[in-house]
Amino acid sequence: MRSLLRRFALVAALAPAAALGATMFATSASAAPASEASLQNQINSLINVQRTSHGCAALKVNAALTTAARGHSAWMAQTGTFSHTGKGGSNFVAREKAAGYRSPSAENIAWGYRSANEVVTGWMNSPGHRRNILNCQSKTVGVGVVRAENGTPYYTQDFGY
Repeated sequence: MRSLLRRFALVAALAPAAALGATMFATSASAAPASEASLQNQINSLINVQRTSHGCAALKVNAALTTAARGHSAWMAQTGTFSHTGKGGSNFVAREKAAGYRSPSAENIAWGYRSANEVVTGWMNSPGHRRNILNCQSKTVGVGVVRAENGTPYYTQDFGY
C-alpha cells in the first residue's frame, strides 16, 4: 500500500479555472529524448485503447498539454518532489494555461514505473486516475516523461476539454 501511495497522487477536486488565483512559472519544456518520447507515445496509445474500449473517443495529443506535462515531470524529477502542486505552488490548471491551453480537465501523475504498460495499468487500477482517463468529456491529452538523475522516471498526464 505504501508503494501505491508513493507512486500515485490524484487531483482531489477540480475547481473551475475562474476560482483559481495561482500564477504559473514560465518555462519551455525541452524536447523529450528518444526513450522518453517513445514512452510518451506508448502511454498515449495505451490510454486511447482503454478509452475506446470503454466507449470514449480517442484523445488527440496536444502540444501545449505535452509542454505542461513535461515541465511538471521535469520539476518533479529535478526536485525529487511527487505532487500535483508544482513550482511556485502551481496546480495543473495554472500550468496548462501558462502553456497556452485554455480548457484544463484533469491531471494524473506517477513515478518509478519502468514501462508504459506498467504506468497505464497502475492508473487504470486506481479509481481516481481511471476516472480521469475514462472521462469522455476530455478531448485532448499531453504526456510528459522525464527521468531524474538516478534514472527514475516521473510521469505527468494532462487532460483538456
